[in-house]
Amino acid sequence: MGDAIAIIGLGNAGAALAHALSGKFPLTGFDVNAGRASAVEHLEVAWKESLESAVAAADVVLLSLPRPDISIHVVGTLAASRCPARLVIETSTITPKVARELAALCAGADMGFVDAAIAGGVQAMAAGRNTFLVGGCEADFARARAILEPIAERIHHLGPVGAGSGAKVVNNAVMHAVMVVLIEAGAMASKLGIPMPTMIEILARPDGLMRPLEHRMRERMCGGDYAGGMSVANARKDSTLALETAQDLGVPLFATLAAHTPYEIAEQAGLGELDYAALAKLWESWCDLRFDAKR
Repeated sequence: MGDAIAIIGLGNAGAALAHALSGKFPLTGFDVNAGRASAVEHLEVAWKESLESAVAAADVVLLSLPRPDISIHVVGTLAASRCPARLVIETSTITPKVARELAALCAGADMGFVDAAIAGGVQAMAAGRNTFLVGGCEADFARARAILEPIAERIHHLGPVGAGSGAKVVNNAVMHAVMVVLIEAGAMASKLGIPMPTMIEILARPDGLMRPLEHRMRERMCGGDYAGGMSVANARKDSTLALETAQDLGVPLFATLAAHTPYEIAEQAGLGELDYAALAKLWESWCDLRFDAKR
């Protein structure tokens, strides 16, 4: 059946991965919460009472843990033991810095390491329709791919260790920030008497929420083309109207208010006549980078 896999961490995400892997590889599992044994009792997973016993015969250790400090502790324990595993696959949500720290611990124990962050929900995980965002060297990625492919819809090898977890952190930051903007929009719409389903339909149009991603980020930022289009000056004006409307309605704004500031800065910087995607030029200057550098 291939490599023996030890799954460490059987919370909702870990149990979903166990469900997807069950029957495809020999599996052992461990969680500090013994009650989680019930989550995998119907699967082909040999529950173990300790971390050490779970990894005792493992070729690959797969981590699904709730906090970065727990990942550091577990990998440190593996590195200090005589664990036979030759590869650690970290699927937990961690920072790129922590991923590199884990990789260094593994390298000291002659174990490979990849950070294989998961983009998607628990149901997709259990069904084996995962999107993996992977960082690691070519050799470690090749071995990890053999484990991940049977439970993956897409696998993106994004670069060295830290790239996978970095992509997940950025993705989550966008989702969480957009959620606040959407709640603010919903509050304003409700105060104006606009039905929520109607507001959602308006935002879901091709020229709605997807427009900044597909047109302004993919086409304009990646192409370095800011000529024409809706100007920074007009976008600033519209943003000001939204702030005034929220104030009139008594709706507190946090994310939307913060997002207004770069429009003020961009217009003062002489970008007013460019497409409002030209706000990207501010970050190019502040961060010393080019969004179109890979053209």
